[in-house]
Amino acid sequence: MADDAHSAGAEGAAPPAPAAKAAESLLPSLSIWPPSQRTRDAVVRRLVQTLAAPSVLSQRYGAVPETEAERAAAAVEAEAYAAVSESAGAAPSSVEDGIEVLQAYSKEVSRRLLELAKSRAASAPSATPLEEGASESVPSSAAAPAPAEE
Repeated sequence: MADDAHSAGAEGAAPPAPAAKAAESLLPSLSIWPPSQRTRDAVVRRLVQTLAAPSVLSQRYGAVPETEAERAAAAVEAEAYAAVSESAGAAPSSVEDGIEVLQAYSKEVSRRLLELAKSRAASAPSATPLEEGASESVPSSAAAPAPAEE
């Protein structure tokens, strides 16, 4: 009976080895880069919220109408993805490499979003929100009329 208990214990220890091998075989399939389409869509949705809804960015540079924000967010994400994919080349060989590429993607998205907000604010200065405590300013065209043509 002791032999039965010993063999049962040995059998109980055997299943974790195949389970460990199964887990190891799943790890290489874990892919950080490229992100899934679902993840990329989530990034675009978040960018739209940042541009159109009250946020630090929209408070500083002005909110973007939602339809324009949707187009701009999709373009920002697609351009950032293409730029990072091109610089990364082939699929990363390790999870650590994938994380580095994902961080580069995140930085590229942020950089392009900020550039978009700044350029949009520069092209439409009257659309920028007022600084806290600042009085309303008179448009420059009303303060200094154009010289009359003779």
